[in-house]
Amino acid sequence: MLVVTSLHDPTADVVINELHGRDVPVVRLDSGDFPASLSLEAEITEHGLRGRLLTPSRTADLANVRALYYRRPSGFAFPHLDEQDAQFAVTQARYGLGGVLASLPDCLYVNHPHRIGDAEFKPAGLAAAAKAGFLLPPTLITSSPDAARLFIKRHGSVIYEPLWNPVYLVGGVSSVVKVAEVAEADITDDVAGTAHLFQERVPKVADVRATVIGGDVFCIRIDSDLLDWRTDYSRLTYTVVEAPPGIRPALHRYMRGFGLVFGAFDFAVGEDGRWWFLECNPSGQWHWLETETGLPMTAALADLLERTP
Repeated sequence: MLVVTSLHDPTADVVINELHGRDVPVVRLDSGDFPASLSLEAEITEHGLRGRLLTPSRTADLANVRALYYRRPSGFAFPHLDEQDAQFAVTQARYGLGGVLASLPDCLYVNHPHRIGDAEFKPAGLAAAAKAGFLLPPTLITSSPDAARLFIKRHGSVIYEPLWNPVYLVGGVSSVVKVAEVAEADITDDVAGTAHLFQERVPKVADVRATVIGGDVFCIRIDSDLLDWRTDYSRLTYTVVEAPPGIRPALHRYMRGFGLVFGAFDFAVGEDGRWWFLECNPSGQWHWLETETGLPMTAALADLLERTP
């Protein structure tokens, strides 16, 4: 079993502990350690891909990796090189080591890194959700200030949400752009500077996180008075719930569309009880929900990793 993630990943820690308890051999590595403390030897012949990955304490035989749990590895970095050489080295590492990790024979990926990349594009996720049969709030992706103002005028209560959320350092502290309600008067010509996502705000009574692990679906209602519950976990309460009719089949249709076997779905629960799709994170966090509810999510993930692909 291969686990690809950063050094500090408590979610991966609990999965690895579960696998160790089942006597499953595990090699953990961070692709960002390449090549300083991670080396690669891969040969491609008429018999396929063979070789090994070596960490300071473990060796992974590439031909015998049965499953790969791809979590959140750090990025490649070559600080000892000048900018141009570092850019070259990063691309070679990405397409070399990254390409090998994405090409393991007879391997179950949870999830495949290329499928994660596809699913992380929010427009693709929203289009796939509509195709799968979920309810979606009216959504606009635009770089036009006039289009944004017209959308807000038409729908009234509208939120802005980043299409991707890079980390900003504000006074040395990591910060991100938050989901926020916007008015027509908030729209300036600066909107023309890049792409933005605007969405009609669903009058909600709660949120739901539905975590899909293989064939298992774990649905947890999250109650708070927050627009975005992720901004203050201390104000949340959790309740295990059943999905309304039609949700489970739609979840699996969405997953099949992207080739995923794990997904963390977020829904807003409307005043009429209907679930409105917000997003699916193919690498989303989940273990804190097991701690809060007692649902056997770690065991389900270990079961999935032990499954024959």
